[in-house]
Amino acid sequence: METLPTGFRYRGARALVLLHERHMRRFLLAWRDADAADLVLPETTDIDYASRAALLRHVFGAAGNYIRWMTAQLELPDPALDEPPDVDTIAVRADDYLEHLLERWRTPLADVPVERFGDRTYPVWGVASTVEGVLEHAVMHPIRHTFQLEELMGHDLPPTGE
Repeated sequence: METLPTGFRYRGARALVLLHERHMRRFLLAWRDADAADLVLPETTDIDYASRAALLRHVFGAAGNYIRWMTAQLELPDPALDEPPDVDTIAVRADDYLEHLLERWRTPLADVPVERFGDRTYPVWGVASTVEGVLEHAVMHPIRHTFQLEELMGHDLPPTGE
């Protein structure tokens, strides 16, 4: 695993990029556990949940979409990210693709000043959000799917207080 540059103008963005990387790696580990256990996902019409491979492609694809969206809003160069492998090959290509994806995430936001992360809102998902809000959402996305897989596998989860 490579280390992120320390030269981020906004350390909050650096922290979120590092957290995104950490949680993408954790998601892949949880996904591999689910795949090894032959976990059956709940039945749904959502194509992102049609199979474990479709879910993996969804999480990888969303990560790419987040960084593309942020760079576009900030008028930064396109991160030149390859599309995720198709569902038939994604399981065997996951490690290489994840490294490619994370490498493309590591530097685009490094030179962006702190004020650009919240100086305006942009329409996304039918609501207005700042770049920082979308960056935080990008971090939470693999966390949510990791939680989902762990819960479906019956792993002990922290108490909810209920």
